[in-house]
Amino acid sequence: MVFDFFGVKKKAVIAMAHIGALPGSPAYDAAGGLNKLVDHVLSDVEKLQAGGVDAIMFGNENDRPYVFEAPPEGLAAMTAIVERVKPQLTVPFGVNYLWDPSASVAIGAVTGASFVREIFTGVFASDMGIWQPDCAKAARMRHSLGRDDMKMLFNINAEFAHSLDQRPIELRAKSAVFSSVADAILVSGPLTGQAVDQSDLRRVCETVKDVPVFANTGVNKDNVRDILSVASGVIIGTHFKVDGNTWNPVDGDRVKRFMEIVERLR
Repeated sequence: MVFDFFGVKKKAVIAMAHIGALPGSPAYDAAGGLNKLVDHVLSDVEKLQAGGVDAIMFGNENDRPYVFEAPPEGLAAMTAIVERVKPQLTVPFGVNYLWDPSASVAIGAVTGASFVREIFTGVFASDMGIWQPDCAKAARMRHSLGRDDMKMLFNINAEFAHSLDQRPIELRAKSAVFSSVADAILVSGPLTGQAVDQSDLRRVCETVKDVPVFANTGVNKDNVRDILSVASGVIIGTHFKVDGNTWNPVDGDRVKRFMEIVERLR
């Protein structure tokens, strides 16, 4: 069992539901408004659930270029969208507002999410500038909102960035569990859709024993067997899209084929 909300499943598949560009971002479609965003993400959610995924995570991957602090209009819009989609969910859900830990916790707490994902610890040189998240602020917010049950999933090696901490990745992961009380550790590749370094993943899994470890990017039908042989689960977005393109809609057949493989592995 990975977390209680997964029941008896020992390996978990969390699928991304990428919301279109939100208000406040350059690509936002003001003419289509929130209704268009809801319609598109609902379509993806229906295909993901029909394909048999274990959980869904809402993310704002389309809000490029990314920011470190959610604008109020984006924060409000994502909260409203999750609330409108939630009645159609049949699986647990989580949220991730890139790249704002406090915004992710706030949205997750008020919408009833089971988990949130973000970069909570470390210092990074990134495409967006120097990246220094505030884990303590996010954790205290979770507590003050009465959501200590909501799991915080720590992405330990940021996409689009390089850690300025020279400690080995497995030591940074172990330290995050000890000092910042991570509920799970995520290991990522260098970019969205690119596979994790499996040697990094294996070292983290061998070192971190107290919490689940997930592969966070680049999981596909060809590498999932090797990944699930060591990891507790996977978070997957790009491989489930039409033609394996991050920015395309979900392809229901790709989801089903992938989940058929996973079911044979667990």
